[in-house]
Amino acid sequence: MRAALGRRQVFISEKVVQRLMKQERLVVTANRRRRYGSYLGEISPVPENLINRDFQAATPNEKWLTDITEFQIPAGKVYLSPMIDCFDGLVISWSIGTRPDADLVNTMLDAAIETVANGGDRPVVHSDRGAHYRWPGWLSRIHNAKLIRSMSRKGCSPDNAACEGFFGRLKTELFYPRDWQATTVEQFIQVVDSYIRWYNEKRIKISLGSLSPLEYRESLGFTA
Repeated sequence: MRAALGRRQVFISEKVVQRLMKQERLVVTANRRRRYGSYLGEISPVPENLINRDFQAATPNEKWLTDITEFQIPAGKVYLSPMIDCFDGLVISWSIGTRPDADLVNTMLDAAIETVANGGDRPVVHSDRGAHYRWPGWLSRIHNAKLIRSMSRKGCSPDNAACEGFFGRLKTELFYPRDWQATTVEQFIQVVDSYIRWYNEKRIKISLGSLSPLEYRESLGFTA
């Protein structure tokens, strides 16, 4: 909040911001829910955990993270499959649907591959051990694009903590504070899609010098 005010040339101390937020009853909500899981056993050989909890990257398209998260609203379940760049947290590509199937993750991967198709970047793609990342369609796409697979240890969510962190921010900022009783699945999908575009383009991060991921790339001369 203080960084956002600073971008508007309003400079006040963090303590003042905290006091004003308290007076206006502006609080960050948190809510823990059951985590979606897609593990179906060791159905194929497991690649090495190349990321090994090192989520820092010196350049874009060095390390990508992916996972699936589930939303339960009164109208039904919705699933989000993103690809996140460790360099700045930019969501490279994403797909949103009502089924956590191969089409959901493959569509997202196709879009991510398209972003590096004309360059020489061959990022490491890190995931958990979910079945989606071990089915033939996913494996053939990774192989054909000459990407490098990496997988977390079994049942070890901290091995993909940066991706889990994105899900946590999304749900804390967008999902948990709102009542979705009158929202259709189609409307909810549009809302999540709009949030991710805002996250990439407008949501500032202190670690990026109070810039959004896209603003940060532009400041360094990179294009997304």
